[in-house]
Amino acid sequence: MTALKLGLIGDNIAKSSAPRLHGFAGAQNGIEVQYDRLVPAQMGEAFEEVFANCAPRGYRGINVTYPYKERAAEKVAIEDPLVKAMGAVNTVLFEPEGPQGHNTDYTGFIAAYRVARGEDAPGVACLVGTGGVGRALAFGLVALGASEIRLCDRDTAKAEALAADLGALPKAPRLVVEPDARRASSGAAGLLNGSPLGMDGIGGNAFPDGATKGATWVFDAVYTPVETPFVAEARAGGLQVISGYELFFWQGVHAWGHFSGTPLDEAALRSALAAPAG
Repeated sequence: MTALKLGLIGDNIAKSSAPRLHGFAGAQNGIEVQYDRLVPAQMGEAFEEVFANCAPRGYRGINVTYPYKERAAEKVAIEDPLVKAMGAVNTVLFEPEGPQGHNTDYTGFIAAYRVARGEDAPGVACLVGTGGVGRALAFGLVALGASEIRLCDRDTAKAEALAADLGALPKAPRLVVEPDARRASSGAAGLLNGSPLGMDGIGGNAFPDGATKGATWVFDAVYTPVETPFVAEARAGGLQVISGYELFFWQGVHAWGHFSGTPLDEAALRSALAAPAG
């Protein structure tokens, strides 16, 4: 059986299902997968040291999650000009000529959106969190035809930098930087959480109570747990919910394509992941 050594660099990833996803993907293709959680603090190494040691330690590729996606983008070659403009990568391949960066959060979000909402346009969208995954979501909203994107982040400079990058795109929508989530969400059709708020070990809600009223759909990048307070409020209000699990699934499917180049039975993969671990 062919062997493939992969990993995930990130903080707070003890409950990540990525090892199971890639293990099942390998099983479909007769590939034995070793998929390691690489937490810099637990390894006693800085992110830069962990990353630099991946190729020497035999990793074919890695995924990168919070809070390292933008730092990873600085250490790889990026062929896709759109991903280069995003300035964040979540999938890295270690090639003989050096590490190559991709962003399957971007493609995964678009896939998850299309499955849930088909060709419906996002309308006015409010995005909280403009870091690594937030940047991918924002570029995805442009590709999906959002009429307006409101960017909300406690770090206003980060939100303004993203607005500038989005504004340079050929079909940029109206862009608004608004640090107050209540004002930013008022009147928006779509609400998106691109921050870690709601995640196991972090908690909280990116949107204030009542912010979902008047919206049509929501997306939460957090998938541990899937039912965050934000998602629970949206479901209770009858909004269409695109969960972080959908982003996890589709970014993983697309990452697997980069890692192995082999096809997947997506329905069978979903069923395998839905079964109890053990």
